[in-house]
Formats: sequence, structure tokens, C-alpha cells
Amino acid sequence: MPKQIKDPVHGYIEVPAEILPLVDSPALQRLHHIRQLGFAYLVYPGANHTRFEHSLGAMHLASLLCRHLGFGDAETRTICCAALLHDIGHGPYSHASERLMQEYTPFSHDDIREQLKQPALAAQLEKNSVSPEEVAALISGSHKYAGIIHGDLDVDRMDYLLRDAHYTGAPYGNFDAERLTKSLAIVADTLVLNESGISAAESLLIARTLMGPSVYYHHACRIAEEMFLLACRSHFRGDTDAVREFLTMDDVTATALLLNSEEVSTRDLMNRIRTRNLYKRAVYAGRELVDRDHLPHTQSGIERMHTAIAETAGVEPDKIILDIPPLRKEMKMNIKVRNHHDLIPFEENVPMIAMMNATRQGQWRLGVYAPAELRERVGDAAREVLALRRATKQHKLTGII
Repeated sequence: MPKQIKDPVHGYIEVPAEILPLVDSPALQRLHHIRQLGFAYLVYPGANHTRFEHSLGAMHLASLLCRHLGFGDAETRTICCAALLHDIGHGPYSHASERLMQEYTPFSHDDIREQLKQPALAAQLEKNSVSPEEVAALISGSHKYAGIIHGDLDVDRMDYLLRDAHYTGAPYGNFDAERLTKSLAIVADTLVLNESGISAAESLLIARTLMGPSVYYHHACRIAEEMFLLACRSHFRGDTDAVREFLTMDDVTATALLLNSEEVSTRDLMNRIRTRNLYKRAVYAGRELVDRDHLPHTQSGIERMHTAIAETAGVEPDKIILDIPPLRKEMKMNIKVRNHHDLIPFEENVPMIAMMNATRQGQWRLGVYAPAELRERVGDAAREVLALRRATKQHKLTGII
């Protein structure tokens, strides 16, 4: 018999009996102990939800969408398995460890082919006649129906926006997921959006744009994440094998490892995160104040600039974090809209995408962070090394300082 699981976002989620063993597998149960939003709980105390419940939510939406699209049992089972397993590749604290993964491995969290070889998963997929290759292709974006899991209007994004808004209390992530789901269709093996769903799709795009600075790129979340990465680099010292093992841990195990590190700076940084004694913003500058041609574009260049700021300020390098994030990617909707006569590119129906992309670019911030007692000294040194333009009154009023 299927199992009914009460979910605060979707109500009751039905898990088919044949998929239940996947839910109980070690790979899925590990996600109980990985926070969905990394260190966002330091800003939003309710943000303690996990990758496990998000995975169930994505599976639930995938099931509803497959039923709406008229897929058969075999296709539905494969897509639901992919939705359920799509996050098993995440490291501790979710996206906070993604950069470690990029630095030390050739994989991203979407590359789960190796994880699917785990005996518990492989056996259950085989028992359900589900191809691990198809599951991996759906998650990585190379399957014909990948748009359901890994696309512009996918069930992963639908669930995490609704769930993150629910648990943070931020109202910006809400949109009509039911309307959007029922407005999707398959034309020539391609996911398309019916014209009736444009408003729901616009709401999702607005949610993505507004949740960025409010939740995903909130400065305190960013500072904690950078402190965590600094603690990791200090502890591992380039040991690739140790990093790869670390990326298989959950939040609790990873935190315990770093808190007991032989490196004093690692222990100090992790204790600061645990007690919310975070570094502060010495510089936090928008694009209007930064000459991006002056900024380094390589890791070695960033390290040299970091060293220059530390030397100019006269402080130890581990007391400074230089955060030069990439510009947020432009939203490009590859999905087409079906009206009564034709399939039309989404952008032709929704001209506001250009405005939202401009807003996303304007949300970029360069940060230099340091302990509170060093904030002024580090800020002066950073402004000198970075050659920042002088802030106008308008910049200060808009928080670009």
C-alpha cells in the first residue's frame, strides 16, 4: 500500500509502495541531516527544513505533473524516482559546500551516477525496472523529459521556492504551483507552457528574483558560508581525498569534524558560526562603486588581492574574507508557449524578463568581511586596494556602500 506523509507545504504526499524502499535508503535518509538552506537559519530561525522533505515535495509535484501529462506507469515511476533522488549528490550544508566540490572534484551535485551504484539504490531501481542512466540523465538535464526535473519551470524549483518561503516566512517565494503544473504540456517530446499559464510562470520568475537578496544571497548567509569555506580550506590544506570523503558527510558529522580540527583557525571559525559571532561587512559594494576591470578573474588573482588587503590592513589573512561572487546568471527561458496557432518563445510573451535580469544584475555585491574589532581598519585597506569609487548619498540610501 502507498504511504501518506503529511507535509506542511503540499498537504498529504503519497509515496507509492514500490518507491518506499528508496525513501528508506541510506542515501535519502542522509538528507534528513542536510539543511536545505545551509546557514540561512542564522537569519531566519525557522529555516531548518532539510533536503529530505524537499525531495519528497519534488517527487510529489512530479507525480502530479506526470498524471496531468498522461504518462504511463513506467515513465511516471522513472521520473518520480529521479525527482526523489535528485539531491543525493549534495554535500554538507547544501550549496555551501558546492564550491569545495568544484575545486576538488570534476563533479557537481547533479552528477549522481556514482551514487546510483550504491547497492541499496541500484537494487531498488532494478526491482522497479527503472534505468539508473535515465534517472541520471533526467537529473543532469540530458533526457528528453529533463525539463520536468532540470528545466526552466521544473518541479525542483517549484518546491524549493514554496518551501523556502514557508520556512523563512519571506512572502516573496509564493506563486500558483497548481496552476503552473496544469498549464504544462508535451509537444513532440518537449515540455511546453500553455498560454493560460503565463501569469503563473511570471510569478515564479518574480519569486526567483526577489528571494535572491532576501534569502539566498542575504549578507549574513553569505558571510557564514564564506567562513565555512575558509574553515574547510584551512583544515584540508588541499587534501583531495579528505575533501571527497567530507562531501559524503551530513551537516552534523561535518561540523563535528571541523570543530575538532587540529587547525586553530578552523576551530575558531566554526565556533563563531555556531555562536553566531560572524564576521562583519567591512566593505559591501554594488556594481556602481566597483571597477570590475580592476577585479581579478582567477582564484590565484583573488588570493593575491586578499593578501594585499591583509598586508595593507596589518592583519592575519584568516581575519579577512574577500568575496567576489560571479554575476547572477541571466534567466533564459528555453521553454516555448503554446497558443491556439503556434509555439512562441517565452520571451516574446513575457517582456518583463529583461527587467528582471537587470534587477538580478543590480543585486550583485562585492564583500570584504572581518571580525567586528577589525572592521574599520580592514575596510580602509580594502577600499584602497580595490580602488573603489566614492559612494554618493544615493548609493548610501540604497544600501550600496
